[in-house]
Amino acid sequence: YCITGVRGELFDRILERGVYTEKDASNLIQQVLKAVQYLHKNGVVHRDLKPENLLYFNTDENSKIMISDFGLSKTEEMGIMSTACGTPGYVAPEVLAQKPYNKTVDCWSIGVIAYILLCGYPPFYEDTESRLFYRISNAEYEFDSPFWDDISTSAKDFIRHLLEKVPEKRFNCEQALRHPWIAANTAQHCDIYNSVSAQIQKNFAKSKWRVSSPAKYLKPPVNPAKPSAAIVTQEAIFCFMLYKRNHVNSFNFYWCAFGSGSGTL
Repeated sequence: YCITGVRGELFDRILERGVYTEKDASNLIQQVLKAVQYLHKNGVVHRDLKPENLLYFNTDENSKIMISDFGLSKTEEMGIMSTACGTPGYVAPEVLAQKPYNKTVDCWSIGVIAYILLCGYPPFYEDTESRLFYRISNAEYEFDSPFWDDISTSAKDFIRHLLEKVPEKRFNCEQALRHPWIAANTAQHCDIYNSVSAQIQKNFAKSKWRVSSPAKYLKPPVNPAKPSAAIVTQEAIFCFMLYKRNHVNSFNFYWCAFGSGSGTL
């Protein structure tokens, strides 16, 4: 499930820009939503969306964003999802609760990413994992001053609909794409580069976004009386997905989902 030929990571590009606006963030999230919408229509749930997994296809200024690392992804046809997996800080409340969940967990993660793109720090942060999980489980986050003072009410409304604790009330990709912050011209064009870039450098050390640590994945519960069928290698999950789909064109999503031609995995 590796992507070859990719040039540039999300945070690197933002820091290199020199000028960065709310509208730029809106355009980035729109691309991510369209890609995830494509995955969901084909029954694929990523389950580990985060900035580190958003890569640029090439070095061009207008390069398309691509989603990487499908090691924790799952097809809906494989059955009910309830495994606690993902990266702390990006997982939805229902995942932490170890309740059955669906593709809207990806939409929660997109909400976290959108929040970060607008201020440079995550909505949920604590010194300990237990405190972090408590805040996520209760959807406790704020639009702190002064970092959010110049961000539009439309952007905040968009995030609230994605960081919705109740999955049934949470926006799906189609609803998110219709929100004015994405579909209309409500995203502001004022430069927020200085604030966002400073916070990115402070809160996301370069080593953190270049290297994905296995320790950041949640450990699924293990029933000693039942050898876990859920503990399976990431490679096996994705190979099984490919086998089940019989290599149909829906797995050209790295390119097709972003309208950049075609290609196979």
